[in-house]
Amino acid sequence: MSRIIGLDFGIKKCGVAATDNLQLIVTPLDTIETKNIYLFFEKYMKEEDVQKLVVGLPKHKDGNFTYLKKDIDIFVSNIQKKYPDLEIDFEDEGFTSMEAKEIILRSGIRKSKRRDKTLVDRISAVLILQRYLGHY
Repeated sequence: MSRIIGLDFGIKKCGVAATDNLQLIVTPLDTIETKNIYLFFEKYMKEEDVQKLVVGLPKHKDGNFTYLKKDIDIFVSNIQKKYPDLEIDFEDEGFTSMEAKEIILRSGIRKSKRRDKTLVDRISAVLILQRYLGHY
């Protein structure tokens, strides 16, 4: 089997998570500046066998997509062109940032580390991928 990548796409930063090769365990990988996300993918795709990319879709409470949808569509289109064999799917990312903050708070991490927004992005990517895989 191959890995599945989860992506919490943002205007400034993207949280990235991935499964193991058996697609059982989801691990946070990194938080990447959005301007560097293509370079990250290029390097990662050379090093790992990736089957699928799952991108979180942000929605408002009323179900309509947020302003990020057009940027996500552009990103996905570019990735599809570069990696035509890569499956791309989407998962509702509703409340993942809030859940990530709660998980971080309960984890006992020091207050100074809890302020690190990049940690929230990585945990959000994990939650998106876990939700997609039906882990919770």
